[in-house]
Amino acid sequence: MRRLLVALSLLVATLSTAPALAQARNQLGPLCTSDTAAADQMVDACTKIIALKVFKGEQLATVYFWRAVGWNKKGDYAKVIADATEAIRLQPGQAVYNLRGSAYYDKGDYDIAIADFDDALKIGPPSGTIFHNRGNAWRGKGDYAKAIADYDTSIKADPKSAFSFQNRGISKEALGDLDGALADINQAIRLDPTLPQPLINRTAIWRARGDLDRAIADGSEAIRLAKEKPPVNIMTPPNSVLISGYTQRALAYEAKGDYARARDDYKATLAIMASDAGSKSNQATARVRLSLLTDASAPSPRDAPSPPTQQAAVPAPQQIGAAPAPSPAPTARGTRMALVIGNGAYAHVKALPNPPNDARAVARSLRDIGFTVSEGVDLDRATMQKMTRDFLLGAARAQVVVVYYAGHGVQVDGRNYLIPVDVEFKPGTGMTESMIDMDTIMAGLDDQVRTNILIFDACRNNPMAQRVTAASSSRGIEGVSGLAAPSSLGSGATLGAGTLIAFATAPGQVALDGEGANSPFSAALSRHIGTPGLEVQQMLTRVRAEVVSTTKNKQVPWSNSSLLGEVYLAEK
Repeated sequence: MRRLLVALSLLVATLSTAPALAQARNQLGPLCTSDTAAADQMVDACTKIIALKVFKGEQLATVYFWRAVGWNKKGDYAKVIADATEAIRLQPGQAVYNLRGSAYYDKGDYDIAIADFDDALKIGPPSGTIFHNRGNAWRGKGDYAKAIADYDTSIKADPKSAFSFQNRGISKEALGDLDGALADINQAIRLDPTLPQPLINRTAIWRARGDLDRAIADGSEAIRLAKEKPPVNIMTPPNSVLISGYTQRALAYEAKGDYARARDDYKATLAIMASDAGSKSNQATARVRLSLLTDASAPSPRDAPSPPTQQAAVPAPQQIGAAPAPSPAPTARGTRMALVIGNGAYAHVKALPNPPNDARAVARSLRDIGFTVSEGVDLDRATMQKMTRDFLLGAARAQVVVVYYAGHGVQVDGRNYLIPVDVEFKPGTGMTESMIDMDTIMAGLDDQVRTNILIFDACRNNPMAQRVTAASSSRGIEGVSGLAAPSSLGSGATLGAGTLIAFATAPGQVALDGEGANSPFSAALSRHIGTPGLEVQQMLTRVRAEVVSTTKNKQVPWSNSSLLGEVYLAEK
């Protein structure tokens, strides 16, 4: 950060010595070029200076640069990139390439960010700050070895760079080196005990180790520091650190079973984000977890029920709407859990014979390799909603989670929905309210200390999309055949780190229900999922090859991964 501020001070000098109007220099200039000024003041002052049309070349580039800094404070990265690009056109410089690269990083365009950081380093001189920022981009891509190499260079240039130690520790954690991660995070804390960010990262490490009291203590101290000393880094949106602190402490409270305090922290997260731009991932996680914990039937620390059994109650088709099983208590650290649902006995749309068989086969395969499985067949909306909610609560302390669903699914306005067996398409109704939102499940599982495998055989060839569109009360709603590639796992997103999602077929395409007792996809999955020593992505490659062969190229399974390392569902 110190080098970045030196570069910015040189830009201030460039503007202040330019032969400009007194108004621009004396009144607007200090607001435009002050990294401590409010974002709106910076943007407004710089915009007025540009409108005066008194600067050219390097001086005008400086104004565009500082307006980009203002946009960055506001979290408007598209405008950061636009202004930085104009500044580069007028006068390329190391600081502006670094700023634009950081904006691309914040947008999740990691390859473009790396290219900008490369250009910044070519302009020179060598900068530990830029090596650090490029390390962040490599980390965003999941290339932790290159990230660590850049952090090593940054630390060599500045051995007192707390953030470089912190982020190197995060990269080591992603590679499973918890001891190395903890050593780096501890060093970051020693270098600057006033920084809340390293404490937030250590909160996650303690949670990964199951030391929840230490996690809560570090989270509490991080929150105190974030309130007492908001970050001065102009690259950090306001309150983002405080939001992360509340979210991490809430997850620790929840894992411990202290749901009241967890609820309070999730509420605090959402209250802050109502007035400030922040991480969509944190916002989605807080909203979903709060919804889970505030449900009337959510357990409290005093009356938490017994741990979950191997198999949840499964209502037969004629028992739709039966009372669901009680909510599970948090499970032991290290548990591997699975939620398996197969819906086929639809009352008002085309029934599917295979999903119940598919679910039973997959559940059996998962139990055989040591998973605790919550299994449901032919579930109505109320039962499906409760089983999903109970599973998400119980999974708070799981190490590996698998979610499998077979049945009808539909894409509505780019969002994916799973269909309970009692859904009824009546004109003028709010259709999405009668289905289960896949994004809600994904947000409920979003957690950097857990591995999530989500598998959906839910794109059967049927007129579901047209029925949804016809029944919707909104003219603007659009149902599409097949399922959409989740935006949360799209280019540059952070939601889903440590997550793999697999569909029976490619996004927007339909899958075959098959002629046998199981669908082609689920038959292959149940055969390969229990193969000892087979990494999960290699397992899905075998499944894909078998499905393509069985269906004669009519169906190609699809997957997208943000896993942080190799994952083996069956022990070697």
